[in-house]
Parts: sequence; structure tokens; C-alpha cells
Amino acid sequence: MADQVFKKIEVVGTSPESFSEATANAITKASSTIHNLSWFEVTEQRGNIAEGKIRQFQVTIKVGFQVD
Repeated sequence: MADQVFKKIEVVGTSPESFSEATANAITKASSTIHNLSWFEVTEQRGNIAEGKIRQFQVTIKVGFQVD
């Protein structure tokens, strides 16, 4: 069995609902253009406030995928 090699990229997901949904949105979009996704780690969480209310949740994640 050959040794596995991975690449790591950073993406930002957004959602008006939650950090969890923002994370899922980032992974869903990344998986539509990159294959062999293996893992993710959340590196930042932040949000946008408008008129005293949370307008948007934002999550920066690092996504790892196996290189062919």
C-alpha cells in the first residue's frame, strides 16, 4: 500500500441560520469541485450584525483531501 498524501485548503462558509449550517455549506460547496475530501477543522467563527441582530454566521475551515 502506498503512502497517502493530503493537501489542505481554506474556505469560508456562510449562513443566516447557524455556525453549523455555515460549516456544512462550506463543505458542500468544496465537495462539488474537489474530490477525496477527508476531514475539516474550524479555525475561525465570526458573524455580521445589522440593526442589533445577527445577520450572518461565518466560519473559516481548513479542508483536507487526498492527492491522487
